[in-house]
Amino acid sequence: MASGAGKSAAFMLLVLNVFLYFIVAVVSGWAVNHAIERSEATASSLSIPAKIFPIYFPFGNMATGFLIIFSLIAGVVGFISSLTGIHNVIQWNAPNLHAAASSSLTTWLLTLLAMGLACKEINKGWSDSNLRTLETMLVILGGTQMFCTVAIHAGIEDVITREV
Repeated sequence: MASGAGKSAAFMLLVLNVFLYFIVAVVSGWAVNHAIERSEATASSLSIPAKIFPIYFPFGNMATGFLIIFSLIAGVVGFISSLTGIHNVIQWNAPNLHAAASSSLTTWLLTLLAMGLACKEINKGWSDSNLRTLETMLVILGGTQMFCTVAIHAGIEDVITREV
């Protein structure tokens, strides 16, 4: 891959991922806030297993709690990783690209974990529009983060072959 093409592809994917991860973090943060505010009133009428869960989600299904927590973690880590990845890709040298590649791979794995929970949420059934937005964003982010990781790794190979 030519140096300019790899750099521009990785840069554009990282910019796209910054916006997508921000949306995921905002929607997940809203869901956690909504659950904390409504859990006291709604969880008091539940049976014992659901009552002892610290955050009861009054919407969605039984996979919603795990989806929200893991998507919040993936959203925050992905947002910060994409911001630092933009800085590292602009530098475009081997040490910075290795740092961007490792954080990109970690972010991709966290996104895949959240995306798997989103698939479980879709499989289980009913969810409202905010959860469908979150599920859709996680599936899209699974693909864009994979392409971003591949572009950064291709850039590493390009930089290494130019140095030798």
